[in-house]
This record gives sequence, structure tokens and C-alpha cells, in this order.
Amino acid sequence: MSRQLNRTEKRFLEQLRVRSLVQEGERLLLAVSGGPDSMALLWLFLAVRPVLKLELQVAHCNFQLRGDESDQDEALVREVASRHGIPFHSRRFSTMEDSRAWKRSLEETARIERYGFFNELLDAEGLDRIVTGHHVNDNAETILFNLFRGSAIPGLRGIRERHGRIVRPLLLLERSEVMAYVRGRSVPYRIDSSNLGTDPDRNFIRHRVIPLIEERFHHKLLGSLQRLSRHAGELEEFLELHFEGLVQRSAGLGLENGTMQVRALQKLTTFEQKELFKRALRELGCEATARMLDQLCRLLFLQPGRRTRVSGTIEAVREGNLIRFREVDSP
Repeated sequence: MSRQLNRTEKRFLEQLRVRSLVQEGERLLLAVSGGPDSMALLWLFLAVRPVLKLELQVAHCNFQLRGDESDQDEALVREVASRHGIPFHSRRFSTMEDSRAWKRSLEETARIERYGFFNELLDAEGLDRIVTGHHVNDNAETILFNLFRGSAIPGLRGIRERHGRIVRPLLLLERSEVMAYVRGRSVPYRIDSSNLGTDPDRNFIRHRVIPLIEERFHHKLLGSLQRLSRHAGELEEFLELHFEGLVQRSAGLGLENGTMQVRALQKLTTFEQKELFKRALRELGCEATARMLDQLCRLLFLQPGRRTRVSGTIEAVREGNLIRFREVDSP
């Protein structure tokens, strides 16, 4: 595709350069579901490909959750990729069965399957980055979903513009702008019927919560949440540097041989204690819930011998000046 860029495509190209999301000559794997967002992503990259001398490949996941609809999505993406001479990769997943076997939600199961497939392709094909079509509305939905679940500050960051080898260049566009673009360029796409109702919770946020707030507050919500996302990201980066320096300067604050020093931790604020415990639990492969972090902070001021369970097989024990994390039998 070689033609004059329209306004949206020029803006997209400018932001790719300004934000250094992709570099000239890179080999990119585009995640394309067949919906309007990912098809817009594909069309935008087709438009800027000659300018940036990019090599594109397309990956499609068929989660087999919607019968013929899922197969038709795959057929559309395959046909479009073939028409434009782009290598096409697809994989079918037994997502419903995997969800039951893994005891995870369908959404979480699909996410694990999706990114596992993408990373596998990245290595096998020698590609530089995975590119997904998340936009401003997706980010707003994620922030509100995390907020309603009681998320801490990192959850308010929402969807990251870049995370490892993944980039999300559509986070500068709202859904209305994406739809205007695909209509203006006559981009073919399919609608996922499972996104039309108000179940699950994310759909309820999309179709009921966000429109209601946007109507009441004159379309200020999306911009406000985008700023919150950016500020939360900046704060998270600052905190990472702060705690790296704190651990380096003060012995006993990091997890060493399964232990952390009580007196060193007692000198810190509660926020700092929780953040350090959170990092320790992450190293141990344990979930850092708000309740668990509160229990660990209380343990700092209890007598030796007191303990708290941090997972099915790990407990934290107060031993003199140490908090020791140790394996125990499953309850």
C-alpha cells in the first residue's frame, strides 16, 4: 500500500517517531483479531510501512469461543494479509477447556494463550516487537476495572504503552477516532458479538459506566483517565528507582536467603514497608494482596515466633531480628 497519508496516518507516524515506539527497518508482529481496532492498526502500519521501511507479519488467535464467528474472523485476517503480501500466522486454542483446567477466567486464559503464542513467533521469526491495537477507551476500561477491584497505584497505570517487547501505538486514539478512520479508509472488519452485551464486568463498564459519566461530565472522563494513567506510570517509574536505591543503601531491606531484617524495616514508613514486602513476595512467586501486606507489616511489631501464611506452601515467621520466609506443608 503506497498512497498519500491522511491526517490520522500522519499523526500516527509522528507519534511512532516522537515516542520511539518503533524504529526504522524493524520487523514487527501485528496482533490482528479482525475487529475494527486491530484492523485499523494493520491499515495504519500498511500506510507508514514504506516511510519507515518496516517488515510486517500478522498473528491471529482463534480461541474457538464463538463457533463460526471465530472462524470467519480468522478467514478475514488471513485474506487481508494474503492480499497485502504479509506473512500470516494463526493458532487455534481450546480456551474453554483450558480455562476449566487452569481454574482461570476465560479472559485470563486467553491472555496467557495469546502472549505465549506471540512470544513464540517473535523468537521463531526473529522479529523485534509485538504490536497490539489497544486504544484510549481500552485503557479507561482497564483503569476503572482495576479501581473497582480495589487496585493499588500500579493498577491505575492501566495498559502500558510499552511493556518488554510489546508496544501499543493506538493509545493516542479514542474508539470514536478508530471507527472514523476505518470507515474513512473502507477498512474491512468484523464485530465480536460477545462484546455487545453488559456481561462480563468489562462490557458493563464499556457500555454503561463510561457513556454515563462521559454524558454527565461533558466527555472529560477519557482524557482524565489517560492523564491519570500517565501520572501513575511516572510515579511507578520513580518508585522503582527509589526502592532500588533504598535496598542498595540499606542492608536487610531486600530478600536475602529468604530473610529480611526487622529493625531496618521498622525505620521505614508503612508505604515503604509494604512496597518492599511486595517485591519480596514477587520474588517468591506469591500474590501480594492488601490483606497479606497488612499482616506482614504487623508481624514487624509482634513478638518472635509469630507467623503468617503468605501462600499455600510459604509462611513468614518472626525470628528475632529477622522475618524468614520458609516452605511449609500445604494446609
